[in-house]
Amino acid sequence: MTIAAKPKAGLEDVVATSSAICYLDGDRGVLAYCGYDIHDLARHATFEEVCYLLWHHRLPTRAELGDLQSELAASRPLPEPVIRLMRMLPEGDLMDASRTLASALGHYDPDASDSSPNANHRKAVRLTAQLGSLVATMGRVHAGGGPIQPDPVLGHAANFLYMLTGERPAGLATHAFDVALVLHADHELNASTFAARVSAATLTDIHSAIVGAVGALKGPLHGGANADVMRMLLDIGATAAPEKVEEFVRAKLARKEKIPGFGHRVYHTEDPRATHLRQMSRDLGQRAGQTAWFEMSQRIEALVKAEKSLNPNVDFYSASTYYTLGIPIQLFTPIFAVSRVSGWTAHVLEQYANNRLIRPRAEYIGPEYPQRYRPLESR
Repeated sequence: MTIAAKPKAGLEDVVATSSAICYLDGDRGVLAYCGYDIHDLARHATFEEVCYLLWHHRLPTRAELGDLQSELAASRPLPEPVIRLMRMLPEGDLMDASRTLASALGHYDPDASDSSPNANHRKAVRLTAQLGSLVATMGRVHAGGGPIQPDPVLGHAANFLYMLTGERPAGLATHAFDVALVLHADHELNASTFAARVSAATLTDIHSAIVGAVGALKGPLHGGANADVMRMLLDIGATAAPEKVEEFVRAKLARKEKIPGFGHRVYHTEDPRATHLRQMSRDLGQRAGQTAWFEMSQRIEALVKAEKSLNPNVDFYSASTYYTLGIPIQLFTPIFAVSRVSGWTAHVLEQYANNRLIRPRAEYIGPEYPQRYRPLESR
C-alpha cells in the first residue's frame, strides 16, 4: 500500500488546476499575464488592454479595444437602487459594504437569468466596470459627498479618481493609478481567486463567485496589508528624523512583530510589481512636493532587507502611492477588488469553459475509527 505524502498546510505548492491566464516564477521574480511579462504591460498597456488580455488570452486590436472601452463606459453607471442601498448600510468596514453591494449588483444585471458563455462575458465586463464605480462612489458617500456620474470620455483609471474626488485627475495621477490597476489585475491561484473558482465550479452565477472572492479578500491574511503599511508610516510621522524611523522599525523587529508589506508566499526575490509601484510612489511624491512618505519607505525597505533579508511586496509602495493620490486608507483594500475583478472574472470564465466540481479530500486526524456509541446515561 502506498501512503500519500503528508499535505502541506494551506495547500502550499499543491497544483490545483491548469490555467492559461497567469504565469508565476517565484525564484526568478516573474509575473506574466497570458505570456506577457508584467514589466512590459506596466510600461506599455492600459488596464482596459489587460482586461481584454485576461478574458481572451491575447491583446486586442485597436477596434476591439475601442469596443471594450465603449462597453465599459456603457456599464459604469450604477443602478439607482444599489446607490440607495449603499446609503442605508451601517457605518463599518468598507469591505463589508463592497461584499454586500457586489451581491446587490447581481439583482439588477440584465443577463442575470442567462448563464450562456456570451452572457457571462458581458457580465464580466459589467462587473469590472461597475465595481470601479461602486468603490469610488462608496468612498465619496462615506466622506459625505454625493455620487458623481461617470464620464464616458474618461478611461477606467481616470473615471475612478474623478468619481471619487470630483476633480478630473492630472495625467501623472491617471497613469499611476492605471499602472496600479494593471499590476493588481491577476495573481494566479491566490486565496480570493481560488474562492471564486471553487464557487464557479458548482455552476453558481458569476456574481455569486465574485462575492465569494470579495469575502476572501476581506481577510487580513490576504487583503489589507497596504492599509497597514500606511498606518505604520503615519504612526512614525511625516516629519520623523531618519533615526526615529530606524528606531521604530528595530523596536518592532525586536518584539518579533511583522513589518507590513514585506515577504511573499510565492516570490523569493523582489515582487516584480513592487518595482513599478516604487517608481510611482517616487514620481507622485516629487510632483506633489510630498516626498516624505517615499523617502521613509525607502529607509524602511533598506533596514528590513539588511536585518531580515526580506523584499517589499506589492503592498509596500502601493500604500504611499494611493495616499499621495488622495485616496483614503479605508478604500485601499476595496481598490484591490476594483483591479482584481478582471482576473477573478477571467478565472471564472475559464472554470466554466472546462468545468469539474472542485472537491478535494482531507487527511483525517480525529478520534480512532470506530468509536462505539454509548447511551447518554452511561457517559
